[in-house]
Amino acid sequence: MTTTNTPRQLRLIIETDDVDEALRFYRDVLGMPEQAAFATEGEDRVAILHAGVATLELASPAHARAIDEVENAPATDGPTLRLALEVQDTEQAVAAVAEHGAELLAPPTRTPFRTLNARIQGPAGWQVTFFQELETLEEREGREGFTTDDQRPR
Repeated sequence: MTTTNTPRQLRLIIETDDVDEALRFYRDVLGMPEQAAFATEGEDRVAILHAGVATLELASPAHARAIDEVENAPATDGPTLRLALEVQDTEQAVAAVAEHGAELLAPPTRTPFRTLNARIQGPAGWQVTFFQELETLEEREGREGFTTDDQRPR
């Protein structure tokens, strides 16, 4: 389906009681540059951070639990939102956030999807997965079991 309203940007809004801590983590530790945003006075604060290309991953509860297991991460109860950030080097990303006190939930783990994933606890209750692609999208598309949802066997 093609539409003239194809999204140009995905913006994920994280409400947090500690904007300073969230800014320190996402802007200063993870290196997401801040762009101009509008807010009024006092506690009305907002920061928009550039995070590269965005995709929306829709996962069934069974798949979300399978990813928890693959990443050796603690399972979560009920529907969750989690950030997944593609990085050049997962181990280096984990080391960098550990220097700033981030809690490691799951160490770097090679997945069956040929990625190197690790999970940390971010501010405001959000978990963050770092993932490093170990093969190209073209290589992945050629492997057994990788297809689009509308073409997969049911």
